[in-house]
Amino acid sequence: MTEAEKALRDNGLTAGTADWLAPAIAVDLPFDGSVAEGLADILRSALSGLVADVNLQPSAGRRKKLLIADMDSTIITSESLDDLASYAGIGDKIAPITARAMRGELDFEAALKERVAMLVGHPSSLLDRLLAEVEVTPGAQALVATMRRDGAYTALVSGGFTSLTGPVRERLGFHTDRANTLNVADGCFTGTVGEPILGRDAKLVALNGFCAELGIDPANAVTVGDGANDLAMLQAAGMGVAFRGKPAVREAAAFRIDHGDLTGLLYLQGYKQSEFAG
Repeated sequence: MTEAEKALRDNGLTAGTADWLAPAIAVDLPFDGSVAEGLADILRSALSGLVADVNLQPSAGRRKKLLIADMDSTIITSESLDDLASYAGIGDKIAPITARAMRGELDFEAALKERVAMLVGHPSSLLDRLLAEVEVTPGAQALVATMRRDGAYTALVSGGFTSLTGPVRERLGFHTDRANTLNVADGCFTGTVGEPILGRDAKLVALNGFCAELGIDPANAVTVGDGANDLAMLQAAGMGVAFRGKPAVREAAAFRIDHGDLTGLLYLQGYKQSEFAG
């Protein structure tokens, strides 16, 4: 921790005693003093020789009462619509649109409709393959199980499809899931999405709605996602985490995990590895 401690001292701060949350994996380094603008980037630069995530926050109020997680490229390792397109042999047409939409270069709803339209006529049995092959991101199970054990409400909210969010919710133990409906008729995709579409603002709406139902402030929520359609909920929550986010999302979010797995959200809340459930 000498590099981080030196960087803190160089910025007029007094470092306390490091508290290892997990040996050689995660550490809390308390400090006192007036925080200079850009201190997180200064510390990241000081630790640039290490594969390390750096985040700053007050020590109080870290453990949250609500978790809202994006699914694609967050709770699961891939983009589910891209996977379906690959199975259908049209991945080269759909994946570039997905990438641009997630970077915020395209209107989310229009891009979703455009991609789904390309699936028209392909067998809906491709969903069975998707369910069989989907990979859960390391740390997701522990994240959901630990927060749920400690009384937090957990929600999976996705711009993807209920045909996948439902099984992922059940697998990981989320309380609820919200997503779009991929329309099917006669065993084939119709090329349409059920209305209303959960678009760019849906996750912020979900955050505010769940907070109202639970009687808590958004400051007591942790949200996580990687794409442009996640940014509003990341910025509105007390702990909004860009998880291996797209560049614009990574730069705009107050918290970011670029290297670690999803247990990083537990470490950010001050959990020790020995406290993990699941």
